[in-house]
Amino acid sequence: MTKASDLFVACLEEEGCEYVFGVPGEENLDFLDSLSRSRKIRLILTRHEQGAGFMAATYGRHTGKAGVCLATLGPGATNLVTAAAYAQLGGMPMLMITGQKPIKSSKQGRFQILDVVDMMRPITKFTHQLASADNIPARVREAVRLAQEEKPGATHLEFPEDVAHEQTTSPVIVASQVRRPVADDKSIRVAADRIARARSPLLIIGAGANRKLTSRMLTELVEKTGIPYITTQLGKGVIDERNLKYLGCAALSSGDFVHRIIEAADVIINVGHDVIEKPPFFMKPGGCDVIHIGFRTAEVDPVYFPQIEVVGDIANAIWQLKESLSAQPHWTFGAMERAHKAELDHTAASVGDLRCPVYPQYLVDQVRKVMPSDGILCLDNGVYKIWFTRSYPAHMPNTFLVDNALATMGAGLPSAMASSMIFPDRKVMAVCGDGGFMMNSQELETAVRLKLNLVVLILNDNSYGMIRWKQANMGFQDWGLTYGNPDFVKYAESYGAHGHRVTSAESLPALLKQCLDTPGVHVVEVPIDYADNDRILNKDVRELSAALPV
Repeated sequence: MTKASDLFVACLEEEGCEYVFGVPGEENLDFLDSLSRSRKIRLILTRHEQGAGFMAATYGRHTGKAGVCLATLGPGATNLVTAAAYAQLGGMPMLMITGQKPIKSSKQGRFQILDVVDMMRPITKFTHQLASADNIPARVREAVRLAQEEKPGATHLEFPEDVAHEQTTSPVIVASQVRRPVADDKSIRVAADRIARARSPLLIIGAGANRKLTSRMLTELVEKTGIPYITTQLGKGVIDERNLKYLGCAALSSGDFVHRIIEAADVIINVGHDVIEKPPFFMKPGGCDVIHIGFRTAEVDPVYFPQIEVVGDIANAIWQLKESLSAQPHWTFGAMERAHKAELDHTAASVGDLRCPVYPQYLVDQVRKVMPSDGILCLDNGVYKIWFTRSYPAHMPNTFLVDNALATMGAGLPSAMASSMIFPDRKVMAVCGDGGFMMNSQELETAVRLKLNLVVLILNDNSYGMIRWKQANMGFQDWGLTYGNPDFVKYAESYGAHGHRVTSAESLPALLKQCLDTPGVHVVEVPIDYADNDRILNKDVRELSAALPV
């Protein structure tokens, strides 16, 4: 006979679980006791369940394996909701485990009890209450399988304390060997023929293409055919963006230089499209043909109705296309290349601005210069996200972690912490607005306790800058979005981290390098100047891009 909680931990070990991130409660104590005896799984005690969820999701994003997080019932479970949505929309495999009062006999009435399973249902791929110890192996296997299966996402198991204490003889279930279906030959031939007949084909790389083997196949396709490519925010880094065929990122919704590139295409090869992202382009009747390459068929709406679909394993589909295609002498990309050069020239005109508070373009340029190619940049959510996605060339997959799905604040620091744990030999930097940083700043203690090496940039404008920019752009009065901040240097030091403050633009490069090269947790306050956001990202960009001939 085996105790149910011991069996649960054994099932997690069989699935390759390395960490359980979380904040346990009294309803998790049997599980916690079993976890204490595991030789394969490490408990990462966090200061808030949301931070634990963001760390588990990031683990899943990097590894492709379900990251596991733990919370108790009631408020512990509700604190995981944002992280669940973050993983579900962002395609990150994650398994949440929550506790519950005894379900067979309880003396506490409805105290702390919510229907957590029902609460999780709209934001997970699978949610289930374990009512019998005998079912644990099958339910854990199913939860992990679904979390990792395309499209990856969040799953949830509720583990009541009386069930955790039961005895059972059920054995662990071993994962089966499985291969994803591949696209059929006819769809590949149709797609290859349409691309070959195109005048100016264009690759657009989205969230679903951010897989290791897909990255390699896409790189080989571009090298063989010379077809240029752009990315969505979640497609950055899939192909090295130092490649001369890289023409930019669709960071803005419309009116940017990259949208002139899209207008110059007569065939778009849309790889890994995911409707959770802001669309990089809008289809219209009579417009260019679109080839959808994805794990699943296209979700059709008024602005997306592809004419050709290649459905199946994306890496295999790209390999088949590469074998069927070669560069065509009639292809022309001059208009696309001129638009990209205009964007590079526009950006270059601002990167040398040494004002302080620091100019966003200068900050992005300096961060790129100090980060190695395999360094991992983790962005929280704010207006700086647009500057970085437009102007920070990512060199490798999953070295530029941005949330353009739920677009939640508060994820930047936990995401960087998980990245540092998974890749302890690589440089890791979080970029957070002052508002987003404070939402999970308590995890600095966790980072220091874990002896992580990472740099946290806090871009300080004493306001919710993204909303303030939109407020100004829409013609509203500047009102209701400013606040005060703590002394971030002293705040960092109070947790045992190293605190720094940028006092001039000239000092920024040396300080960034010093922090990256010195072990420990470094918090760097960077005063930021967003005064020109509206002029540059709206007026200048739209006027310059509109003047370009297509």
